[in-house]
Amino acid sequence: MRLKDKVSLITGSSRGIGRATALTFAREGSDVIVNYAARKDKADEVVSEIRRLGREAKAIQADVADEKAVDEMVKQSIEQFGKIDILVNSAGVGWKSGSILEGTKEEWDRVLGVNLIGTYNCIKAVAPYMIKQKYGKIINISSIAGMSTAHTEQVAYGPSKAGIYNLTKRLAFKLGSYNIHVNAIAPGLIKTDMPFAGKSEQEIEEIIKDYATFTSLRRVGDPFEIANVALFLASDESSFVTGQVIVADGGRFDYLSHSV
Repeated sequence: MRLKDKVSLITGSSRGIGRATALTFAREGSDVIVNYAARKDKADEVVSEIRRLGREAKAIQADVADEKAVDEMVKQSIEQFGKIDILVNSAGVGWKSGSILEGTKEEWDRVLGVNLIGTYNCIKAVAPYMIKQKYGKIINISSIAGMSTAHTEQVAYGPSKAGIYNLTKRLAFKLGSYNIHVNAIAPGLIKTDMPFAGKSEQEIEEIIKDYATFTSLRRVGDPFEIANVALFLASDESSFVTGQVIVADGGRFDYLSHSV
């Protein structure tokens, strides 16, 4: 087991990439704090799945954009588990309004608040404990949308993920002397609820077809494929890897295509 007796805090882990990561880590021996924003029922399901795998788990509600809520989540986690070895910042929301002319300031604030500020809040809350134990693995979920200007409709989402890219690089240098590794994953299109929210079946099929056309593997990704990258970064196998952003997009080779 690659994560035997580790404790992982995974934000946004009631669904999608976060859920897949929580289950993957549990299979490899980690206890897991399952963070969720609203869907307690989904979080409880993940907790039950983890316990069936023989590991301990706890669901904690917290909006990661709320600094006080994050601090309380980390406090509860430490009280129950005694430590946090691994932090995966997976909580995220998308931009729904199309172009900047159609969006609102409130939506902009929400996307950056959850995706970028939420990542900052969680690292800020967890880092002191990792510094004290002289060990930690921080894994941030960025996106290929943060590495390209081609998808012009992803007005807030792209910048929020670009910020994670930059934050990862800076914190890796800052925290490296404490034996804390900070890395990020930049997924391409993954089959989760978020990119397809509000879309019809026909629209979803068209999005998937478009992405596959410009991707070497000719398909979209599965959440567990991203979880496996996170597992590598969380394990001792990545002991000399920090400050990196690993792209997992199936070989997307044309960022200049129309918006996905």
